[in-house]
Order: sequence, then structure tokens, then C-alpha cells
Amino acid sequence: MKKEPKIDNHRPYKISHQTLCITAINFEKQSLIGYVELSLYPQKPDLRRLKINSKQCRIYRVCINDTWEAAFLYNDPTLEICQGDAKQRNLDFFQNCHLSAMTAVEADNANGEVTIRLPQEAFPLMADMRAIRISIEFSLDSPKGGVHFVVPNIEGSLAERGAHMFSYGHENSSRLWFPCVDTFSEPCSWKLEFTVDREMTAVSCGDLIEVIYTPDMKKKTFHYYLSTPTAAPNIALAVGPFEILVDPNMHEVTHFCLPHLSSVLKHTTSYLHESFEFYEELLSSRYPYSCYKQVFVDESYVDASSYATMTIFSVDLLHSSRIIDQTFITRRLMATAVAEQFFGAFIAMQSWNDAWLPKGMANYLSSLFIKKTFGNNDHRMTIYKHLQDVCEYEGKVGGLVLDPVGKETNQHFSIKSPHTVSPKYLEVFVKKALLVIRMLEFRLGSELLLQVLNKLQALAFTASQQKFFANTWSNMLVSTSSFLKIIYTVTGKDIQPFIDLWVYQSGCAHFFGNFVFNRKRNVVELEIKQDLNAKGALKYVGPLTVTIQELDGSFNHTFKIEENKTKFEITCHSKSRRNKKKKIPLITGEEVDMDLSAMDADSPVLWLRVDADLQLLRHVIWEQPDYMWQYQLKFERDVSAQLQSIWALEHYPTPQTRLALTDTIENEHCFYKVRMDACSCLAKVANSMVAGWTGPPAMMIMFKKMFGSHSCQAIIRQNNFSNFQHYFLLKTIPMAMANLRTVHCICPPEVMRFLLELFKYNDNSKNKYSDNYYRAALIDAMSATITPAVTPVVISELGKSTDSLTADTKQFLEEITRCLNLEKLLPCYRHTVTVSCIRAIRSLQKFGHLPNDPELFKSYAAYGVFRDVRLAAFNAIVDFIKVDRNSETLKWLLNMIETDPDILVRHGALQLLIENPPFRKSDNNPLNTDSLVERLWKMMNSSLSHDSRLRCGIADLYYVLYGRTRPTCLAIPESVLVLNLKEKTTMLNPTIVPEKTEDELFDEMSQAEETTPTKGTQSEDIEMIDVDVTPEKKPFFVRGESHDHRETGTKRKASSPLTDLRPNLESSVLNVKPEPVQSDEGSGFKLKIKMKSDSESPSTSGQPPPPPLLLPHPPERKRESSVSRLSEDSSSPSHAPQSLSDVPSTPSGPSKPLPPIATPGSHALDLTTKPPTEGEGSSSKHHKAKKKKNKHKHKHKHKHKHKHDRPDKKEGKDKEKSEKPEKERHIDLYSSGTSNFNSPAIQAEAPSSPDFEVI
Repeated sequence: MKKEPKIDNHRPYKISHQTLCITAINFEKQSLIGYVELSLYPQKPDLRRLKINSKQCRIYRVCINDTWEAAFLYNDPTLEICQGDAKQRNLDFFQNCHLSAMTAVEADNANGEVTIRLPQEAFPLMADMRAIRISIEFSLDSPKGGVHFVVPNIEGSLAERGAHMFSYGHENSSRLWFPCVDTFSEPCSWKLEFTVDREMTAVSCGDLIEVIYTPDMKKKTFHYYLSTPTAAPNIALAVGPFEILVDPNMHEVTHFCLPHLSSVLKHTTSYLHESFEFYEELLSSRYPYSCYKQVFVDESYVDASSYATMTIFSVDLLHSSRIIDQTFITRRLMATAVAEQFFGAFIAMQSWNDAWLPKGMANYLSSLFIKKTFGNNDHRMTIYKHLQDVCEYEGKVGGLVLDPVGKETNQHFSIKSPHTVSPKYLEVFVKKALLVIRMLEFRLGSELLLQVLNKLQALAFTASQQKFFANTWSNMLVSTSSFLKIIYTVTGKDIQPFIDLWVYQSGCAHFFGNFVFNRKRNVVELEIKQDLNAKGALKYVGPLTVTIQELDGSFNHTFKIEENKTKFEITCHSKSRRNKKKKIPLITGEEVDMDLSAMDADSPVLWLRVDADLQLLRHVIWEQPDYMWQYQLKFERDVSAQLQSIWALEHYPTPQTRLALTDTIENEHCFYKVRMDACSCLAKVANSMVAGWTGPPAMMIMFKKMFGSHSCQAIIRQNNFSNFQHYFLLKTIPMAMANLRTVHCICPPEVMRFLLELFKYNDNSKNKYSDNYYRAALIDAMSATITPAVTPVVISELGKSTDSLTADTKQFLEEITRCLNLEKLLPCYRHTVTVSCIRAIRSLQKFGHLPNDPELFKSYAAYGVFRDVRLAAFNAIVDFIKVDRNSETLKWLLNMIETDPDILVRHGALQLLIENPPFRKSDNNPLNTDSLVERLWKMMNSSLSHDSRLRCGIADLYYVLYGRTRPTCLAIPESVLVLNLKEKTTMLNPTIVPEKTEDELFDEMSQAEETTPTKGTQSEDIEMIDVDVTPEKKPFFVRGESHDHRETGTKRKASSPLTDLRPNLESSVLNVKPEPVQSDEGSGFKLKIKMKSDSESPSTSGQPPPPPLLLPHPPERKRESSVSRLSEDSSSPSHAPQSLSDVPSTPSGPSKPLPPIATPGSHALDLTTKPPTEGEGSSSKHHKAKKKKNKHKHKHKHKHKHKHDRPDKKEGKDKEKSEKPEKERHIDLYSSGTSNFNSPAIQAEAPSSPDFEVI
């Protein structure tokens, strides 16, 4: 058996347990504060530093065993992907940098954003390989990702307004809301504590142990414990005034919803216990956890997000018993969420390369449940359409590799990280994973495959009951190699060739063929070829099944597909029948009468099918006469064969095809989705036969016969949707008829009248089901009848006029207006009618019946409108932009994509823009400007750094608009940049700090602590600067402006973020001690900043200094002396509360109270922290740093000056020094673990360590 390259996990420690405690949540300020404790075991005795993941969290202090402070560095290269590059604008360059940045913080590579240096006191524990506890205090303020707050802007208390919050993420994104090791390969047990307001409920993973109220009874703390080892990405939290429903059929299952929705919650979840029973019986294994929770929230990231013991759903999935259409969607999602508890949460992926296994297994289990619930036909059709989607994606976009170990594809993005792949790729990736697991079912057999899944569950359950040891919990992770071993153990079969073909490679097999019948030899001569030159094609060698339906029955033949062999022969079992009538046996065992007059009298073959059971990933183009397709449609019982026949018959517009399609639509025994597709096909056939079509329009008589009144078929009966097949046909037939066209390419007038009469006579008064989807379908049908206007409507001086509209169009417009007005008074479920009206109005605009105006759509796209309506409005706006080439509307749309509060709407609007782009590569379009290039580049480079899905979506849009090379609209050709590119090849990635540089930073910190003089002593080579840090209400850091000041193609200013960091990061150490002074304001004080001399702080001659130290204003508060510190994200606003009221209260109740919060003045700045621009914090006075030069360090190449705004006032020696433009000071790039910056009244001695350091 071929061995898979094993991922070398260099992580020098193992986590056994983690505690997450959120001590306060502030909904108004959208912030939370808390701490984590990680219990870890070192894996090597010389462990000196460790890396963990934390993004956008503000870290105050890191403590070892609650005793020793630990120093730490913060460095996040994903905040700005392409740093130091002003001219590169090709996508390949971006994706290379993107993958490098993600790899630099990937926990599977033993990396992370935060590097913790263990104190010397902990070295003996490392040498003895003993466990340690690392405590990290942190806060999160106005998060850009990871946590979403929903606070409706209405009157009332938070609970009355339905305010709630929840965590979310794209794959492994828990680092966005708490420090952790953010990988699926590091499971551990969890203790979770959340303190919330009294009227709120906190829902999280694990068992709820207890709820403790604070002494004042205003807050309460929820204590959860998860004993089953679980990875950090599978931890979630939801807090809100939830209504709670315990499942009446399974008391271990609890459902949570927002206020006033409990009635629909009860109906929606009433069937859920069936999925648990099905999976447990199928796998012969119990549900792996002791409880399960479903939480329905508003503005969810996706419709369903699964975590350990809980799933967060969108509230839009809830429905009442009157709704039909939504039931199918909701039940699929819930069934899949339960399956993901078995594979995804309990058994997780070893690494991203193995993601196809849990995703494929969970969807395979849910597909079996859907098969049981909705029937085999629905299951077969779903599989067939998944197969079409995968083949279409690989043929149009590019290869899709399930296990990308050591391999890339021809995509415009890297597939080696979940945070670099396209959202559309991930969507199709899950479908392909399901298909490959299903192919394994055919290869191994259904029972053996279930035994393999049972074995995985049994091993994982046994491992989960064990106490922590080095590799005790490894069986809770699944990888491609371990999966192969278990299959070999259970079945004795080696499926390595199968994995090599379908998992390690991309592509689908492309077959095309035909056949002829040799009457003399009574054989069918087949010719089957593979198209290896097609995009996404895979060279397949192996068995292929051909099914032939003869007069005497159906027979399967298996052929071996080889490289050079394309011709095969099938000996027929039947003889041709001349004038002999006999029933034809089908593959299902039934016998039917057929009219054989259309077939060849000499041939016994009725039809042929290739790979009838969908055992391969393949695309088949099969040629056979039209009568065979007609026979196959009418008599083949497999829905995939019927669909294939319908799509083939579109190209044979004959009366026989018309008859076959009509019979299918009227056949009550045919699957309703096949009948719906037959309606659409019949409309296309009728349009092709329009010159020779006789009788009324297609499907008119059929519809009146099925749904017309008994006394007058012209009038439709009262609605009765108890027959679901008739219900879906009732919606589909009008839509198909609306696509009919006359020889003049307009909709037949009788069809227009027929549709308007359906509006008129629609009566739902005695129907127990809602007709909202039916009314929406009628509006969609009417909009499909619209054809281009003869004279487009324009806006005259008298305003908009409808005088030039035709009578039918004017009547339709009145109907739309009536429906919209009615919707405002009595909105229907999910506003389906409003959505259809928006689409219809855009169709009227597009075809010239109404003037083009996006303002109506913008009003419907505003935040606060229902999500489906907003997306429909965005769709209309995207179409408007493409047709009218309106640059202002495009800018507005990009602003919405970048800033809209609803995260799913942002993603949806972006996907609509990708599917219908305003222009394509090299188009001569006025929208194709360099400003648009810069806008999109900035969005994917830095603005959307906290949402990988949105960032990758922007990269997809960039690819659609400009391809992988430099956009042609940019003035500077790519060849001019060769020199720049050559220079960049020798530059160290400025965001990835090598270990050697980390050592230098740590050494500088140690030196600073050792050489700090006591108060009252000052060496001659120490320079003093007075810095006014008078408190100010305005925060120092401004959200969203981290990179706004940078100009394209210009050198970095000294006041800009440090983007040209070289390997040598040594700098001076800056020591700050507060010293009380008299101030006019009374509350102000000054700090003396002590700079190291040339001898103490060697610096590279000519090397650019780091950015100057800029101090945020401390709040006006007194606090006890404490040792605390923090780290700050460069693109985040100032996380420090600006006043005591800004800090969420820390009630008693949790097992460990939070220590006093460090003031903003004591925090450690990020490597890329942006100084304020002119006008920000204007009342404060910033010092002017001075540059020191040292000739003993290596030089760097680029040369530029560093300029800073000069403060308005300087005193004494500082003013004289500020007049020397050639000197600037360096500041320390490292943050010490301690901080003694206190209020002037408390400070008595000089600090023993630096107070301000940059990390």
C-alpha cells in the first residue's frame, strides 16, 4: 500500500484542557471581556517559547501557573497580505503572498499570531516535562469577525428588543473571539463560563452544570463542561433572550429561538428525533454526546453552522405547518447538522488535506436519511444534479482536488488552506466529497462501508473516554491514510488506486459514444471514447457499465476501459419482432405495453445507458435516435434517465417528442420534479415548432383539465394544496407557458390573458396551506412574458408616464403595484411576493417599459429589510450596473459589500456580482478603471482581513474582471516592474518574524529590564522627553483607517505602518515613567521618556527606523497597582475602554474574577499600528522620536526619509532636539510581560521594566 506523506506536526506541546471564561458582555458597545486558561504538556524539554492563535483580541496579560508573568509578541501577517508592494496588481502574486501569510499563522504548522516566551522560572518544569497552565486575559471590542451582535434599533430593554450575539467563523476561525490553538488536530476537554444579564441565556457546547446568580441578582453565570475532547474550532457561543423548548421526543435535545417564535419552532423541530434514531440504527453506534442544542439566530453567517453538541441556525429556516416549500430545505439542513455531530464535531479532520472525509461522511449519512424521508427518486435526482454541478465546475472553472497534499491545481487561488479557497470551490468541494464516499459504497458494498464508519465511531468513543496522554486522542481525528488503514482492517481491501484516481487528482471522466446494430450478427457495436483534451477531463482506466434495454428485458454489461480500446460488442438476447405484440419486461421487473411502430423493425434495442447507477464521476454525451430517447422517457423508471431524456429531446422538436413530454406531464405515477422539467422542455420544443404548431398554446388545455373548475374550466378551482405533486405543477406550468413565443418572438396574447385570470380567480380562503409561493410564481411567470418594448419609456419634463405601455403591460404593472401595497400591510412568509415583484420591476426596466432607476432597489436593499428582499434588490442593482455602466452605483454596491452589518447579505451581494459581472477581462468598458482596481485590491489585501470568505470572494471577482495577470487598465506595464520583482525576491516577508529575530527582540527586552536606572539617576547619554498624555475622550486609534493614508506607488512614510521590516529588528528600548506635573486641566500629567544612547541601542546605519511611539490617552480613573499588559491588532480600533463606564462590569460568579484592567497607556503596540493622522486626537501632544545610527549592523537597500508632524509645543531640551531633522529615535519592538504605569498619585518609584514597548 502506498504511504501518504505524513504531515509533520512541529507543535512542541499538547493541550489537555482549556477554560474559557467571558466575564462581561456589553451589547451597546459590542464588546466582551474574559480570560482563557490552557493546560498543556511540553513535548520537548528545551521548550522556551510557544505560539497560539489570537486575532483582533486585545491581550492584557499572559501568566504561567498564576505565578509568573510571560512576555509575548503579536504578529499577524494576514492583516495586510501584500506588504511593502505598491505596484503589484496581479492575482498570482497576491495568492502567493496570501498562502504565505496563512501558513505563517497556521496552527497545524506550529505557528500563530501570538508568541509567548516562557519565563526562566518555568524552565525546570519544561526540563521535567511537567504540565503548565497559561492564563491569558483579553477583551474584544467591536469585532470585525468571529462574533456578531444583533441589536435592533428600537425602543425597549435589550431583551424586549431581541438583542442577541453569537459566534461564527469560516472553517477554523475561533481565534477571532478568544485565544486558542485554532486547529481541528488539537482536541481537549473544556470548561466554559459566561456571565450575562439576568434576562439573557448563554448557550454553548457541553453539559450545563449550573447557573449562578450574582449577589445583586442582576447577572448570572452559565457553567458548561465538555468532557469529550473537542477542538477549538468546534466551540461556539450564543447569548440572547431565547425562548427554550425541550424536545418532547428526546429530552436530551433542546431548542432555542428568539422571542415570540416558539410556535413555529415547535413545528419546525417536531421531526428531529427521527434523524437521531436513523443515524444510531444505521451506524450501530449511539450519539456521541450527552446533549444537543439548536439555536436559531438572526443575521446568521450561514444557514447552519455545526459545533460540538450544538448547531446555530438561521431564524429564516423556521416555518409553520402552512408552509410547504421551506419544509424540504429546513429538514435537509437539520438532518445534515445532526450527521455533522458524528463526523465533523466528534470525529474531526486531522488537517485541511483531510477535510473531505468528515464532510463527505456527514453528507453521505444525511443523504441516506433524506432518501428515507423524501424517497429514492428525490435522492437519485439530488445525486445526479450534484454530479452535473461537479463536472460543470471542473470543466468551466478548474480542477477540484479533495486531498491537496503536495499538489496545487490550475485555479487562481491556492487550495492548501481553507482561508485561501474560493467560496464556490468549497460549495462544490462538499458535493464531490459526498460523491466519492458514495462511489466507495459501490466499491466496498453498503454494509462494509457502514462497518468502516462504525469502526471509526467505536475507536473515537474509546479514545474519548481515556485520560490525556501524548497520542491518546489521535483516534478522534481522521486522515486519508488512517481511513485507508481502517478500510483495509475491516474489509481486507486495498483501495489505494481508487484514492489515487479520485482523491489525489482532479477532474471527471468525459465519455462520448454511439452504437449501431449489426442485424446479421445480432450484436450491438459500441464506440466509447474519452475526450482527454477537454478542460477538467480525467483519464479513466477501469470498469464501465452499459445497460441495454431490449425487447426481452434489460441487461447490464461491464467493459474494461483501456487506453487504446474504444470499440466493444454486445450480443443481443432478443430477436427483432415483426408484427408480434408482447409485453416488454423492464429492469424493475414490471411488464409494459409499448407502441413499437417508431423503432427500427430489424433491431431489438430500445435504448442504451452508460453508467446507469452513477458509479463514476463522469460526463457522458450519448448519441441515439430520438425514438429511443422518447421510449426512455416514457418507460425508464430511473429519474436520472428521465432527466437525461428530457434534456436530449430539446434538440428533437417533433410531434412525437411533444406527445412524449405531454404524456410525462400528465402521468400521475411520474416523479413531480421530472414532470416539472418536462414542462420547461415542452415550452422550448413548442417554440421550435411554432410555425407548425396546431391548437391552443402548449399546456393550456392540460392545465385547465387538471386545475380548472368542473362547471367552467376557464376558471381555476379554489386552492387545495393537499396533493403536493399538483401543487408544484400548479406553480410550474404557468411559468413554462410564459416562456412560449410566437413567430414574432412575443408572448401569445391568450397566454397573457390566461395568467391575468389566474391572478383574478386565485382563492385561498379554504386552503390549509399558504399560497405565497404560488402567488410569487405567478408574478415570475408574468415577468417572463415581458419582451422588449417598441418605444422605450423615458422620463419627460412632466415626469414618468405609462401612456405608452401596452394594455397587457399596464395591467401587469397595476397587479405588481397592488401586490407590493398588500405586502406592506399583510407581509407573507419570507416576503416571497415582494421578491418576485422586485424581479418583475427590473424586467420591465430592462426591456424599456419603465425608465432605468436604481433608487427603488436601493431602498429595498437597505439594512433592516428582510434578507431575501435585500438580495433580490441587490440582484436588480447588479443587473442595472451591467446594463447602464453606472460607476456611482457600482461604488455604492462595493461600499455595501464592505460595510453592511449583515454578513450573509455582504457575501450574497458579492456572489451576485461575480455571477453577473459589469464587464469581463479586456472589455472596453467605462467601469474598467484603475480606481476600481485599487479599490478591489485594497479590499482583498487588507480591508476584509477578518472574513476569509469575503476576502476570497473579492479575489474571485478580481479574477472574473481582470484574470490572473495585471489589469490592462493600469498605466504601468508589468515589464517595468521586473527590477522591483527581482528586489522583492531577496526580501524577507516583513510580516513573518523569524525565530532569530524573535530571539533578538526577547534579548532586547531582557537588556532593558536589567539596565533600567532607578529614580533620580540619569546618565549623560540618556535623553529625556516630556510627553503630554492628558486624557481625552476621543479614542486614539480610528477604526477602519489603518491603511487609508497609504498612496499607491509611493514610498512608505515614517508615520505609516511598518511594512518594510527587515530581518534585523533590533532597536532602542524605550522606558517611560510617569511623573506628576502641574496641569491647567488638573487631570493631566506628563511622562518622561528615557531613550537609550547610541552605545546602548545599536542600530543599522541607513536602516529605516520603526514607527514612532504614539501614546493613547489614559482614562480618568484611579486604580490599584497591578501588573498587566495588552496587545493590540493593527487594524482594530483602540480596544481599551476610554473610561470606567466603557469597561464591562466584572460581576462575581465565575470561578476566577478578572484582575484589574490595564489602562490604555500600558499597552504594547502592534508592529503595524498606524499613528493618527492630522486632526486625530488634536489636543494631545506627541513627542518627536530621533533616529540613532550604528555602523556595526548590516544595511538595507531602500532609502527614504522619515518625517513626523512636529508638536505645537516643546519645552527646554526637547525643543532643541526636535530641531535636528537628521536624527530620529528608535523604539523597542518588543513588549515586556510587566507594566507599572499607574496614576500619578500612586506611582512612587521608577518602574523596573519598560512601560511602553512595541510588539
